[in-house]
Amino acid sequence: MLTSTDIDAVCGLVNDLCGIYLDESKGYLIEARLSDLVKRSGCESYADFARKARNDPDSGVRSKIVDAITTNETLFFRDSSPFDALLNKVIPETIDSKAGTPYSKRIRIWSAACSTGQESYSIAMLLSEMLSDANDWDINILGTDISDDAVARASRGWYAPHEIERGLSPTRLHRFFQAENNGWRVKDSLRALCSFERRNLLDRDSARGKYDVIFCRNVAIYFTPEARKELFFRLTTALTPDGWLFVGSQESLRDIGPQFTPQQHCRAICYRPNLSAPPTGIMKR
Repeated sequence: MLTSTDIDAVCGLVNDLCGIYLDESKGYLIEARLSDLVKRSGCESYADFARKARNDPDSGVRSKIVDAITTNETLFFRDSSPFDALLNKVIPETIDSKAGTPYSKRIRIWSAACSTGQESYSIAMLLSEMLSDANDWDINILGTDISDDAVARASRGWYAPHEIERGLSPTRLHRFFQAENNGWRVKDSLRALCSFERRNLLDRDSARGKYDVIFCRNVAIYFTPEARKELFFRLTTALTPDGWLFVGSQESLRDIGPQFTPQQHCRAICYRPNLSAPPTGIMKR
């Protein structure tokens, strides 16, 4: 049975490691995700386990805690509306805005908290379908996650049948994947459009680079209000002047500031925080 001391110690550690805010109501989650690690550590309590993790940064246990706590459940083309908006609004406007510039065929997209890569590869599939010569473009879809295990799996690009069946049509499966080891691996032509690396979104340098589109869906809901606000202001520094930001379908940034006025396109809610005057399509309050 978890004590209040156990819960406080683990919650404080998890918040420091990855910014996820837990409280005493999440005792069941702590036990479900960390019980095996605690048993293997030989510690007598969760509080002892948390102290051991703090005092021994080189043991690898911190990374295992992050992998266990962070939610890596996802699927291809999760919540279709943002992808519809990409197809019909965002990418066409982005291409038009770059016409005649030295970067007319450059597209940069960041999938923050990409988990095991399904979101990144879904975006890559969409661009490949839109652009017949996509591999001749300067395209990079960066997927980042705080979990080392998730990043490794995304980079590998191999998925079990049950992962493929969630959100991926047979047509896309056979165009973009090849059978391998009783599962499916992303083809090299699609994999070439993506890159993956570990980033902690709470780090001050996490928003390095410039992107036309940022997907940051269903991750800030686990942060404190202060950390959430700081994150989205930091993301604006990584967006191009007319860049687009997508958050989760149940998230809203209305409370952060006037530049986060939501727009609705193809039933998707999105933001263009760096524009001095938002274009048409603004949602009415």
